[in-house]
Amino acid sequence: MFINTRLKILAVAIMAISGNASAKEIFNLHALEIGNPAGQPVDISRLILPGGQLPGVYHVRIAVNGTPLADAENISFIEGDKGNLTPQITPAMLSRWGVKVEAFPELNRAPQEKPLRDIGEYIPDATAVINFEAMKLNVTIPQAAMDKQAQGWVDPSLWDEGIPAVLLNYNLSGSDTWRRDQPGKAEKSYYANLQGGINIGPWRLRNSSTWDYNETDGGHWNTISTSLSRDIQSLRSQFTVGDTYTDAEIFDSVKMRGLQLASDDSMLPDSQRGFAPVIRGIAKSNAQVTIKQHGNVIYQTYVAPGAFVIDDLYPTSNSGDLDVTIKEADGSERHFTQAFSSVPVMQREGQYSYALVAGKYSSSSSGANEPDFIQGTLIYGLPHGLSLYGGVLYSRDYASAAVGAGMSLGELGSVSADLTQAKTTFNTGDSAQGRSVRVQYAKSIDSTDTNLTLAASRFSTADYYSFEDANENFYGPDAQDNTDSHKRQKLQLQINQSVGDWGSFYLSGYRQSYWDNSGSDRTLSAGWNGSVKGITYSLSYTHTHSLDVDEDDDRQVAFSLQVPLSRFLPNAWASYNMNSSTHGSTRHQIGLSGTALEDNNLSYSIQESFNGRDVGTSGNASASWKGTYGEVRGGYNYDADSHQINYGAQGGIIAHPWGVTFSQSLGDSVVLVKAPGAAGAKVQNNTGVRTDWRGYTVVPSAQAYRLNRVAIDPESLPDNVDLDNAVKTVVPTKGAVVVADFNSRKGYRVLMHLTHHAKPVPFGAIATMEGGANGIVDEKGQVYLSGVPAKGHVTVSLGQKTCSANVSIPKSKINQPVIEIDEVCK
Repeated sequence: MFINTRLKILAVAIMAISGNASAKEIFNLHALEIGNPAGQPVDISRLILPGGQLPGVYHVRIAVNGTPLADAENISFIEGDKGNLTPQITPAMLSRWGVKVEAFPELNRAPQEKPLRDIGEYIPDATAVINFEAMKLNVTIPQAAMDKQAQGWVDPSLWDEGIPAVLLNYNLSGSDTWRRDQPGKAEKSYYANLQGGINIGPWRLRNSSTWDYNETDGGHWNTISTSLSRDIQSLRSQFTVGDTYTDAEIFDSVKMRGLQLASDDSMLPDSQRGFAPVIRGIAKSNAQVTIKQHGNVIYQTYVAPGAFVIDDLYPTSNSGDLDVTIKEADGSERHFTQAFSSVPVMQREGQYSYALVAGKYSSSSSGANEPDFIQGTLIYGLPHGLSLYGGVLYSRDYASAAVGAGMSLGELGSVSADLTQAKTTFNTGDSAQGRSVRVQYAKSIDSTDTNLTLAASRFSTADYYSFEDANENFYGPDAQDNTDSHKRQKLQLQINQSVGDWGSFYLSGYRQSYWDNSGSDRTLSAGWNGSVKGITYSLSYTHTHSLDVDEDDDRQVAFSLQVPLSRFLPNAWASYNMNSSTHGSTRHQIGLSGTALEDNNLSYSIQESFNGRDVGTSGNASASWKGTYGEVRGGYNYDADSHQINYGAQGGIIAHPWGVTFSQSLGDSVVLVKAPGAAGAKVQNNTGVRTDWRGYTVVPSAQAYRLNRVAIDPESLPDNVDLDNAVKTVVPTKGAVVVADFNSRKGYRVLMHLTHHAKPVPFGAIATMEGGANGIVDEKGQVYLSGVPAKGHVTVSLGQKTCSANVSIPKSKINQPVIEIDEVCK
């Protein structure tokens, strides 16, 4: 606001001279001195050159051939032959930036830490130009001089193991239900999912536990897993000791406790990387959805009537069918199995994937066998799109070996097939020896936008048992009471088809048959999603048959319609839902939902339903608020037989060397934002994330081994705080807590009147405050500076000369928004 007419003239002059020099337009610089009471011309020729500024050390972002490097650096600049700034770049810097220094003899012989006069003298056509306005150094190097790196490659030297930290992730939920036939009595239910951890150097200690309570069974703690892990970068691998899961690429995944060393593809660039599944279902009422894997509850939430989608499961293992339970408001339950498996086994040419395991099998069943075992698997990519793989597994009562191959079929997709031979010995002395053949196929058809994400089948002989089946059936085939455990054949299919502007169609199916039962488990889901002029709609159908349920197959149809109300209510939608079930009535539902507040922190939903068959009406209302310190939610619902309130909270806590910081729910790798003194500053692209009263906050999710940009919105900073750089880039390792350290300057906003030899400092002079703040002096000798300390030192550049002044802000003025002071420059 303090830039006056003279500074505007100066800006026009610079643009006229430097921005269009080819046209040879000339601006009379003496016009800037008209009315200047100082009468002292200042040499501003340096400012009108491309990149022209005073020499010195500047904190700049660096981009090599357009690709930004991980973080800004302090680079020293000198005055070049043409008067512009020239960066002091060393051979060591070039090597760090991916230049093949050894390919250029003179460059390779030069001292590694000695600045080069001009990198173009050593590497033809190489340039380094500063964009001073953006504080960015653009380095251009011919591609032939660069190390060949895959797209998305990040220099491992930038990988950050993070700081020592103690972490806790919590997800708490509960409900109180009042039934009309039991007036005054509330049925209480509570659930907690806690994920704790400790980081020390590269080591990650993790624990996952749950607690659930109901009035019938009381409260129960369940420790799902405890493990200690770290990455081994030289092997591109993760080492884990404790509770974990074996990989599922060759053998079925099982839970175990022991040691595992396995390759980690997340260390590869995205372009060289070869999953939790999406759960879909239909609820008849306000229902509780619980998801189990290997007998452990891994997810629990509440959903409204109609079709629902769960796509935020925590990563568990690469395989292992998911048991989904939908508990309706009337207490009835429905179960179905969600198949979960990886895509066909393939590796790029020359790449490999392996896993070495030694430990003890873990079961959630009290009567199962839990033997010690070892397992090893290897997949290797050969030329021509061929991959070979195999593995062995051995325990005292079980042994198996597998061998297979995966092949790219070009336009026909990719396929893999393998044969597993296994021998099982039961405690009765009986033994069984059989084999299993598995075929997997995947295909994406670009021309029709069809994605056949997974089609798999497994055919097993009567005497074949997987390792999990063998241990769960340790008492022998004749003594087995659980008739649906000896698997015979499994088929699964999932297709996604886009139909342009009309929408998309999906189809998924699953069928599992058993040797001990003539029936099978079957699930078929199909649906259509589309939109017309902002109005979205979906139609879905689900058919489920389960051996565990005596009644007829369950068939459900759901339809939903959502209309935006932006003309009347910002960020709000009206909705209509219908679902009909074989074993229930047809339910219709209308509702209103949306988001509110400045950062869309608040989400809300109000719905009213009515049923056929004289079941009556029902309704629900819910809201959730996401803030810096976590998320809280609550809801109320009712029907003809009961009414219920449910509530919950989720978030994270990190204890670190500078204190304790509360946050939203933590992902695997996180970023601790450190900006001391900058309270309430907003972190861009993260809903509700602002710094706390000390200037700390947490970006709750970051990509491991990838460049992560963290930016603070300058407009949200307190009036007396400025940042040297509002953008940081971090590269965390897996599970790391890395720091984005913003150098905040806390000080005053000052309009300084400078005099030199009893006259105002000349127009165009540059005033630089000790600590980094700087500005251009106007024709009255005034300069505006922010972040000025109560006592400090300012240096003024007068062309070829300089003068300085000691700054002291009177206590009587410290509460003024902009402080005006007079200083003499000597």
